[in-house]
Amino acid sequence: WNGRWDFAKAQCQVAFVLVIAYIGNNWHDSYPRNDNHDPSMFWAMNAGLLIVSLAMMKREESTRGVQLLSRPQTEEWKGWMQWAFIMYHYYRVYYVYNEIRVFVSAYVWMTGFGNFLYFEKKQDFSVERAVSMWLRINYFPLLLSFFLGVKLSLYYVVPLHTVGFFITMGTCFLAAQFRKIPGFEGYWTANGLAVFVSLLVHIAFYETPIVKVLALADEEYLFRFQADKYSAWVGILSGFFWKKFKEYMQWTYGTEKMNGKQMNAMFLQIFAGAFLIFAWFNFFGYIGDKYTYNPKHPYIFWMPVAGWLMIRNSSKYLTEIHSRALEFFGRITLETYVLQFHVFMCKDVQHIPVLIPGANADGSLWLKTANMLLCGCVFVPLAMLARKATVTTQTTVVELMQVVKGSILDCGKDVELTGKLMEPEKSGETPEPPAKSAEGV
Repeated sequence: WNGRWDFAKAQCQVAFVLVIAYIGNNWHDSYPRNDNHDPSMFWAMNAGLLIVSLAMMKREESTRGVQLLSRPQTEEWKGWMQWAFIMYHYYRVYYVYNEIRVFVSAYVWMTGFGNFLYFEKKQDFSVERAVSMWLRINYFPLLLSFFLGVKLSLYYVVPLHTVGFFITMGTCFLAAQFRKIPGFEGYWTANGLAVFVSLLVHIAFYETPIVKVLALADEEYLFRFQADKYSAWVGILSGFFWKKFKEYMQWTYGTEKMNGKQMNAMFLQIFAGAFLIFAWFNFFGYIGDKYTYNPKHPYIFWMPVAGWLMIRNSSKYLTEIHSRALEFFGRITLETYVLQFHVFMCKDVQHIPVLIPGANADGSLWLKTANMLLCGCVFVPLAMLARKATVTTQTTVVELMQVVKGSILDCGKDVELTGKLMEPEKSGETPEPPAKSAEGV
């Protein structure tokens, strides 16, 4: 097992992160988070991020045609949503609750979308793949939950992503089985049927009293899974039609000079995207009572998600640029998500830690901002270390599984070979003498 020392080192790094998280979560000097309600600072921090993001824009020209929702752009998207999510928690800006709900659903949508594309391309339904993704999503959050003594439901996005992954894996595996049936070998037939079956399973579970079984684990799970009951499936559906979307993008933006039809398509795309976002906000997003909005959310979250993607990818140039700052932040979203509760904030996200004397609830704006930035200087590097350790754990454990699997297969071959050699003697036959080699002649 070549990765054993890397694995051991990663566990030491995780242990270090857990200790710092424990200290941060139990920080002696803090004040209730509700006393930190400050919408002005929320928007000021977002404006600051926008400036930094624009200053760190980078263009990567594609050699494979127009790339819709490239990996760097995906990380960028995750990055600014995560920033808004954390600032929403920190500054208690209640009136953007509905937008934050959309961001959470967009994350789960990516789970269905990205994994559908992976399984469709690789057809890798191995145990190693399942364990690898389970470790990437759950390993650090589970340790953090156990070490700090908090319920895993506090990190509700983790089980949402985990279930979303296995739903996608199951849907794609079903499609692979359909392909073995004569007449169902085609992409659209096999995948279309599998996606439809997946939808029926979702309806049978989430739209019937069966869903209440989630409350047996935790009432929080019942609420969170109901809020995102179709998010991963819509991601799967989007991945299913991605070929057509890419063909449209190539037709519209794949030439050096756009003609009249292409220009019309671009303007229609921008208009449609803006309309979807406007329609969502005008009919649903404006609702101030979250208990009124939440039941509607699973059926309409796709509107601003689709609208954003249409606007963000409304030219070849826009598909090729991304912010390096947001891409960086997007890579550590899982770790920043779980650590925000204990390091950037504390007492399981209910308090704001005070590192600078005087930066309490009634302290000056400058001191409180400096305190927040100082917390961030601990929070972000810690998240980076946690990610590095988790990825190392993920890759080394999968390597170990492959080593064990190879050893078992080799043992099986040895047993089979031994059985064949012993077979004549067992049957009472006299084995033929081994042929002489050329050297013995």
